[in-house]
Amino acid sequence: MTTETTARVRTYDVRTHGCQMNVHDSERLAGLLETAGYVDLESLPADERPDTADVVVFNTCAVRENADNKLYGNLGQLRPAKSRNPEMQIAVGGCLAQKDRSTIVERAPWVDVVFGTHNIGSLPVLLERARHNRKAQVEIKESLETFPSTLPTRRDSAYSGWVSISVGCNNTCTFCIVPSLRGKEADRRPGDVLAEVRALVEQGVVEVTLLGQNVNSYGVEFGDRYAFGKLLRACGEIEGLERVRFTSPHPAAFTDDVIAAMAETPNVMPSLHMPLQSGSDAVLRRMRRSYRSERFLGIIERVRTAMPDAAITTDIIVGFPGETEADFAATLDIVRAARFSSAFTFQYSIRPGTPAASMPDQLPKVVVQERYDRLIAVQEEVSWAGNRALEGHEVEVLVATGEGRKDDVTARRSGRARDNRLVHFAVPDGAEAPRPGDLVTVAVTYGAPHHLVADSGRGGGRYAVRRTAGGDAWAALQDGGSRGAGGHPGGVRKPAVSLGMPGLGIPTSPPVAVPACRA
Repeated sequence: MTTETTARVRTYDVRTHGCQMNVHDSERLAGLLETAGYVDLESLPADERPDTADVVVFNTCAVRENADNKLYGNLGQLRPAKSRNPEMQIAVGGCLAQKDRSTIVERAPWVDVVFGTHNIGSLPVLLERARHNRKAQVEIKESLETFPSTLPTRRDSAYSGWVSISVGCNNTCTFCIVPSLRGKEADRRPGDVLAEVRALVEQGVVEVTLLGQNVNSYGVEFGDRYAFGKLLRACGEIEGLERVRFTSPHPAAFTDDVIAAMAETPNVMPSLHMPLQSGSDAVLRRMRRSYRSERFLGIIERVRTAMPDAAITTDIIVGFPGETEADFAATLDIVRAARFSSAFTFQYSIRPGTPAASMPDQLPKVVVQERYDRLIAVQEEVSWAGNRALEGHEVEVLVATGEGRKDDVTARRSGRARDNRLVHFAVPDGAEAPRPGDLVTVAVTYGAPHHLVADSGRGGGRYAVRRTAGGDAWAALQDGGSRGAGGHPGGVRKPAVSLGMPGLGIPTSPPVAVPACRA
């Protein structure tokens, strides 16, 4: 592509903050912009890439501390570029946009478009309207306008994909603002979910992650509390689908049929993310989490009985209002007893609009920080012990891009084991080099606190590569050069835009009647 041609294309840059749902929404936003004629900034060769895209989209999160400060800091950094090029456009979407609405334009009047979580499909029209009217466009819907899966998608990976099974949440946790921003849970029809999974597999995807704010309450809208377990079993019937993951379940709605489906369906991975939040029953009540520590540990025990090698991860909040030293000690006890492979740990921070924000007994920062440091130390000890116990064991690794930041220095490749642990492995001299999307079997030589090292091949031990359709799909992108094949020569290449899949709502027939679903 010549510089003259490059100058004529309109580029976009989607910047994502927050959870996996936001990451998946960003793939939809990219698909919409591609369909509207824009080109991914990263797809252009580095020497032909403008400093700033013609359209910059922030897909925001409102859950994390200082989310608003981070957004306005990023918007401030773009102001000089906007001043130099008035035709450049800036859009803000996601949870923070849903919450703050017109406040964003008041604080950053150089923003062109603000849209919410319920109308991401409106972005191209809002950009064009803002360009035509020379005025910022703010459009926030109060309920879901179009289920995201009906929109075109530009996926980040050729071999791994996200599939939404529901949006929204019916829980009322006092620390969480998500239900007010994402709305009540809306479920997709099982047949539509499976159709999307099959379509991804036909494109070369070998790993799928099912997404929902609370995946194990899937089916509540059409009256089948066992629908999620059936969906997992149905995924097991899809030929060519190597790995199925899901996130996130809720302990209160987690049922034994899901454990059985995980254990009995070979391509459902032995990994489970089960948010604890606190080990104190008193704190769980104030959080309005409808389970107690005994139930939580019971679920963990049943999962490990059915799948002894399962890796269990969690979320924990430290310093919730009113948390005592005894409450915190109860959390540490659960961490030791549950033996989490890793934990996403957060210091409680006030989120305006949540019931917890106005609760009495907000803890001083110094107390929260000290407890947080102790929690990290205990979890590191637990994680390290669990990883050291895997030394000498063989693991199957799905090779991935972007997982090993030091791979070039260490001459290793990286990916995820079946239990989702991060593995860095060596390729023996003269041996077949795997492609991203291929599967490699190696033995663990060292367990670190946050990853595994598997250099068995260097010492003559186990090293086996299995080429997959995912690796073929990745290789095809590297051989291609057109925009339709995922990018321009010299730029980052992603799969071509795929069309959306249908619908949500009550299925035309009960989910048990879907041929691939079985109890």
